[in-house]
Amino acid sequence: MATEEKEIDYSLNNPDTLTKYKTAAQISEKVLAEVSKLCVAGEKIISICEKGDKLIEEEIAKVYRGKKITKGFSHPTTVSPAAFVTPYTPIAGDEKEAATELQPGEPVKIQLGAQIDGFGSIVCDTILAPTKDKAEDVVTGRPADLMLATYYANELLLRLMIPPGLLATGTDEEKAKAAAAKAPTQAKITSLLEKVAKAYDCNLVESTTSWLFDRNEIEGKKKIVISPGEGTKGEGSPEVGEVWGVEMGVSLGSGKVKQFENRTTLHRRTTQTYALKRPSSRKILSEVQKKFGTFPFSLRQLEDERDAKSGVIECVRGNVFRQYEVVGDKDNSPVARLLTTIAITKNGITKLGAPPALDLSKYKSDKKIEDEEILKILEQPLSRNTGKAKNKKKKKPAKKAAKEESESEEDSDDE
Repeated sequence: MATEEKEIDYSLNNPDTLTKYKTAAQISEKVLAEVSKLCVAGEKIISICEKGDKLIEEEIAKVYRGKKITKGFSHPTTVSPAAFVTPYTPIAGDEKEAATELQPGEPVKIQLGAQIDGFGSIVCDTILAPTKDKAEDVVTGRPADLMLATYYANELLLRLMIPPGLLATGTDEEKAKAAAAKAPTQAKITSLLEKVAKAYDCNLVESTTSWLFDRNEIEGKKKIVISPGEGTKGEGSPEVGEVWGVEMGVSLGSGKVKQFENRTTLHRRTTQTYALKRPSSRKILSEVQKKFGTFPFSLRQLEDERDAKSGVIECVRGNVFRQYEVVGDKDNSPVARLLTTIAITKNGITKLGAPPALDLSKYKSDKKIEDEEILKILEQPLSRNTGKAKNKKKKKPAKKAAKEESESEEDSDDE
């Protein structure tokens, strides 16, 4: 007698889902920390990317051994120099691009990710490329403005992702009133974030997008588009039970973007089917399905780079692959980006992969956030204290950090 297979619950209600996300997050954060150490002025971007991918593969091999589940990359290692906005991953076949080295002090965006059973954690951090064997100085001037603007804008955006009233305190009536409030519109989100960027004389990067994540999906049905360009708009608001990839992008220039001439090497398989004619196209489609599923991959990760370069053309033309063009700042101004994978639970936001918190003591600016509405939001916690995390060092609220930062500037001015 045939028995019906019980349908697996892949939502956050299933503790296994959260465990898989957290396992992927631990790998992503660990490798991000190691790759950050490799990003030194004079190092070739391609070799950093290759080493990062090797580290992800090594870490993935250590978890869920012998289990019949897929595991691998949710995003290849990409290293984007100064004015680059999108993830960048050159291939060996392009000699000029393969020779690209990091320059001293430029903001370097490192993005990568792991996935377990289709639950992906993607992280992105920006660091200023240090010079070899040189002690780290306190960062001042425009680089400090860029890093601080990006940090505080990101902290603000994370708080704006919390559904209204979720962490409300007070009487039942006050809680009900807070819960009845509408989530901020995407125009309001952009407006608030613009104030943070402007406080540091920076601009938001055009069409910076945060996506709803799902199993085997990093571009879901909802998205928040900050500073939307022509023809782009966001859709939906964050809700409890969802996982999002929250992205922040800030520029020292206008924030407007343009397509760079660099080869497009980052792709992702779509759910479209198409009768591919070329053997090289069919070969790489088969390889991509086995290795990466529907997560992004770099052409340099495929076995035969030559086949990949020719086969990918038909795959893109037939909409079997989506290509991620190399996009950068229109004025070639330095850009910083952060990407955090979060879960929204009844207790607030749980980070499922995040860049490390910025060490604010190492960045000094003569600018500060003075808008009271923004400072008030920055003071709010990301989650409710459930009393489980004991003996953990308390982190300063973002508002307190912002205030202390400005007070220390005033003290140094008085001296």
